[in-house]
Amino acid sequence: MILFALKCTAEHRFEAWFRNGAAYEEQAASHQIACPVCGDTLITKAPMAPRIAKGVAKAADRNRPPEDAAQPAAESAPPAARPSAQLPVPAPAALPAPADVVASLPPSLNDAQREAVAEVMRQLAEVRRTVEKNCDYVGDRFAEEARRIHYGETDPRGIYGEASSDEVEELHEEGVAFHRIPWLPRTDS
Repeated sequence: MILFALKCTAEHRFEAWFRNGAAYEEQAASHQIACPVCGDTLITKAPMAPRIAKGVAKAADRNRPPEDAAQPAAESAPPAARPSAQLPVPAPAALPAPADVVASLPPSLNDAQREAVAEVMRQLAEVRRTVEKNCDYVGDRFAEEARRIHYGETDPRGIYGEASSDEVEELHEEGVAFHRIPWLPRTDS
């Protein structure tokens, strides 16, 4: 398997895994790869840095896709304390679709596809608003706080923040329950 950094004609950047380079070339030529933001199928490779191993990796680690440390992670507290289980989520239809995403949709999309993209964007924006409203932001102390909650050193509560790939791996190994969530940038302008 090989990971490629990709971009669409609207310059949205994303990553995708392929069996090999030829599989990428075949799928890109037949427009089978779509931008997860706008649905564009005119995809090219984006510049990417080589991934250099720092030591001997276990076989299981070599087969696992890398974690993206820039994505925030939300702590999954015990069910009774999990904010998403207790709080109603407002209807996504009440939220406006981010104008930059809707404007960048390729003309090849039909109305149903455009509405589907807009709906996903509204729901992702609502996820962010709900997490920010109901959970504590702990920044780069996420791994430390998640452990404190897991080991009962502090009261269970919903938290969100950032964690490095190494911290994510350590939390998984310790059995700390958490989830990565898609995090849209703010569109306040």
